[in-house]
Amino acid sequence: MESIDDHVVRRLTEWSQGRPAPAQTSADIDLDSDLLIDYLDAQIQSRHLDFALRWLQTQREGFYTIGSSGHESNAAVALALRPTDPALLHYRSGGFYAARAGQVTGSTPIADVLHSATASRDDPISGGRHKVFGNRALNIIPQTSTIASHLPRAMGMAFALDRDGAASDYPADAVVVCSFGDASANHSTAAGTLNAVGYSAHQRIPVPLLFVCEDNGIGISTRSPHGWVRRMLSALPGVDYAYADGTDPAGLLTTAADLVDQVRTHRRPAVLHLGTVRFMGHAGSDAELAYRTQAEIIADYARDPILATAALLAHRQILSPTETLTRYEHARKQVMEQAHLMSGRIERLSDAAAVTAPLTARDVDRVRAAACRGGTGRERAFGGRLPETRGPLTLAQTINATLHDALMTWPQAQVFGEDVARKGGVYGVTRGLRKVFGARRVFDTLLDEQAILGVALGGALAGTLPIPEIQYLAYLHNAEDQLRGEAASLRFFSNGQYANGMVVRIAGLAYQKGFGGHFHNDNSVAVLRDIPGLALAVASHPATAPDLLRQCLALAEQEGRVCVFLEPIALYHRRDLHVDGDGGWLAGYPTPTQWATTDTALGQVRTVRPGTDLAMVTFGNGLPMSLRVADRLARDQQAGTRVIDLQWLSPLPAASLRAALDGIPRVLVVDETRTSGGVSEAVVAALVDGGFTGAISRVNSVDSYVPLGPAADAVLLGEDDVLAAARALLGRA
Repeated sequence: MESIDDHVVRRLTEWSQGRPAPAQTSADIDLDSDLLIDYLDAQIQSRHLDFALRWLQTQREGFYTIGSSGHESNAAVALALRPTDPALLHYRSGGFYAARAGQVTGSTPIADVLHSATASRDDPISGGRHKVFGNRALNIIPQTSTIASHLPRAMGMAFALDRDGAASDYPADAVVVCSFGDASANHSTAAGTLNAVGYSAHQRIPVPLLFVCEDNGIGISTRSPHGWVRRMLSALPGVDYAYADGTDPAGLLTTAADLVDQVRTHRRPAVLHLGTVRFMGHAGSDAELAYRTQAEIIADYARDPILATAALLAHRQILSPTETLTRYEHARKQVMEQAHLMSGRIERLSDAAAVTAPLTARDVDRVRAAACRGGTGRERAFGGRLPETRGPLTLAQTINATLHDALMTWPQAQVFGEDVARKGGVYGVTRGLRKVFGARRVFDTLLDEQAILGVALGGALAGTLPIPEIQYLAYLHNAEDQLRGEAASLRFFSNGQYANGMVVRIAGLAYQKGFGGHFHNDNSVAVLRDIPGLALAVASHPATAPDLLRQCLALAEQEGRVCVFLEPIALYHRRDLHVDGDGGWLAGYPTPTQWATTDTALGQVRTVRPGTDLAMVTFGNGLPMSLRVADRLARDQQAGTRVIDLQWLSPLPAASLRAALDGIPRVLVVDETRTSGGVSEAVVAALVDGGFTGAISRVNSVDSYVPLGPAADAVLLGEDDVLAAARALLGRA
């Protein structure tokens, strides 16, 4: 079967020998000659890079062969935009990348793509970690998505550009562009984002976002139903729609330019439905003949966007077919010379420290300083009644006060989520924030966790400090990939050049009485603990919550860290510890002048109660249980029990924990999460790995969802369970 490369060469040769090139649909549209030549050059550069990637694979130097062949018409989108417009691109965006690079002096697109595909440390964006289209100088933000998971981030970035608080480096009239494939358009992430964008536009909220759906009619081997993509995209409420054919270069260039101008001027979202074709299968490993006939594959050659551009240039007498063929072969020579030059000389990441450097880089001094920084205007913000003068506060009240202080300290900070603004949160934790700081900094969102996290992801890129709220821990599971695959991975896949620091507040854990079942009493944090680079803190007591939250905010600002601040619902309004009226779960709020002296060191455990016979290591709801059990052990067993609050569940503060256990012969890990996949597994492993020689035991909740009503007590860790385990460890059962 004739290859697409041979087909292009044969056609151009035939045209140069007198066979007429095909007529053009929009040949009469007036376009600048240089623009058309730039368009052609970007397309053929991208095509030859695809060939080079497959050659490099045969040399065992290349590791990525998903190409852009047939999609090169996306170069027209780049030419319609400015290099200052942020781009989040589909993985078949070689034409776009070449065209964008051609707009920026000093760019090296051929070397960029080759280094990326060969996992070279000289890859300008990922530093050898993945093949992505990304470049800081070109304002192309790297995306590893194959199933549209980058769309929420694009939506969030466009949403943030025109809002107060963004310390953005982008021009005031910047447009965000986001491309994806027709198969990905069916994914729930895409559907949710398109809905959220239309939802915003319906309310006349500016969202200057251009979606580009590159429709080649097939997702690996599964065909898109004829007409479905057009019908779906053209019917989106609040989102303008235009179709363009990749084999009609004049029409496409004009449509793309008009649509970009429309989005830029009116700050209203639009989708460009771009008809494309796919050559050489899904990737180098794809046996396309297993699901397509040879005749079908060859028939698509007539839709080659490169030949369509060559035909237009010939009809307009800008470039003859011979001249186009010369440029085509010159591009081949340029690309392959670079590929041969690199082969055998590629430096790659070779040790774990180098690979994980973007995840492990720390700036402790700056974080510590930022965490102790206070804002101005506190008297006004708190309505003349400062929290430090109000007497002991509950956990919910201290978090609320800390959020007030945070919004004063960080003018770029924004609080948002379901019911957080007008209502003040389901549990009143964000009450009063909107009244003080306004609806542009404290706002309600639609009911879609993917969209909420997308606003945070994009907002951080636009210069905000997002503080999104996920209403309940169980609701996070609808959108966990936005943290795992998108948020926490950005520093890694951009080699630290991009970050989306944020603090995701989540109300969670169990023991909420008379409410909800498992959706409101979720005791699993496993999905958060295994995300590389993510910091997970748990606020257990009102005395420590302000420090922890400020530290998370400082980590987000100074290190671009993705932080999750988990707030135990059952402890929000607790006032007492042992008996009614003792006030054991209340605390005073420190003044800003005290913050530097009251902070527990960043990333450290906290010893809450001294003791020498036994240590209980815990967090969240386990802390009051452990303190009560420790009191009973002292009274009934004359045992001195040390109680340690982990505070940070990820990264686990292993060194600090081992130091806090100095001199302790026995350790009981009190873990309210489940036996399998719970926090205690990691704590026990850390102690064993660290050489702890004393006795270790753990006590957990049962591997079960949390049922409604009194049945919850049958599966959740209880105080009697903790007491029994402690007595057994002491040998006094």
